[in-house]
Amino acid sequence: MPMPHVYILYSATKNKFYVGCTSDDLEERIRKHNSNHKGFTGNINDWGLKYSEVFELKADAFAREREIKKWKSRKKIEELIRAK
Repeated sequence: MPMPHVYILYSATKNKFYVGCTSDDLEERIRKHNSNHKGFTGNINDWGLKYSEVFELKADAFAREREIKKWKSRKKIEELIRAK
């Protein structure tokens, strides 16, 4: 069974980051982001994984996702990625 992940994707087309969380297989989740669907990532198919963290508990992964999203700071996200 896949472990919960927090992940950060980047699209060069949009020049934006996307922060997400999944309990599914991470590679499959990224594939879904790059498929045509409604939503923030749906109309672009160049989303690439820049960062991920693995958690034992889903609740911890969701808490970390919320923490990163609350930053509302591209600079802090870029620093997190660089520190990897």
